[in-house]
Amino acid sequence: MRLRNGLAYKDNDPSYRNQHSGTAAGRAMSEKAFDIEKRSFEMIESEVGNHEYDEKEWVIVRRVIHATADFDFAGKGKIIFHKKAIESGFNAIREGCTIVTDVDMVLAAISKKSIIELGLKTVCYISDSMVAEQARRLGKTRSETAMRRAAKDMDGGIIAIGNAPTALYEVINMVREGITKPALVVGIPVGFVSAAESKEELAKMHDLPFITNVGRKGGSSAVSSIINAIMLLYQSKESSA
Repeated sequence: MRLRNGLAYKDNDPSYRNQHSGTAAGRAMSEKAFDIEKRSFEMIESEVGNHEYDEKEWVIVRRVIHATADFDFAGKGKIIFHKKAIESGFNAIREGCTIVTDVDMVLAAISKKSIIELGLKTVCYISDSMVAEQARRLGKTRSETAMRRAAKDMDGGIIAIGNAPTALYEVINMVREGITKPALVVGIPVGFVSAAESKEELAKMHDLPFITNVGRKGGSSAVSSIINAIMLLYQSKESSA
């Protein structure tokens, strides 16, 4: 018997198994690696204690903490979920969406196993030579230009931004202009210039499902962990249906 969020539960409780993402074999992990992850999650649960996230949100928040070792993300209102964020993400996955990332580091950290099993696509245009050339010509950042390049991929897709506030601003502008309509924007850019401000702007987008956070923190590991958690949650939901 353990405690979670102030309530007792058993290791064989389905909700507990779902939060710990299936089995080692199902995740293509060794038993040793799976046990390390499980123990890490238990340590996070113990240190955080009570929190204000619901069950699905907490699965995501906890994986961010696991990826970053930063307990600030567990604080009240530190990670903000649009009311339709997870549902919209699930619907996009069901439709075989494309996941658009701002940088190659985010793309590299997204689970290839989940992508293949779910039949999803991933794109990142930051290293595209045409994007670099156009950015120089227009006096824009490569991140801004790469987002414009991905407009069609974004429609009904999931956007994962962990590094470039200019990419997040560009996505917000594109949505407001009616150029694209993503199913979910996960905007967690890290940094000092415009990082916090771009996330504040995203949080104002009441008709756009989003997941974001408050402040300067974020990064590739944070945003990719959110994407991975959403995919695992979806797979867990489908397997238990």
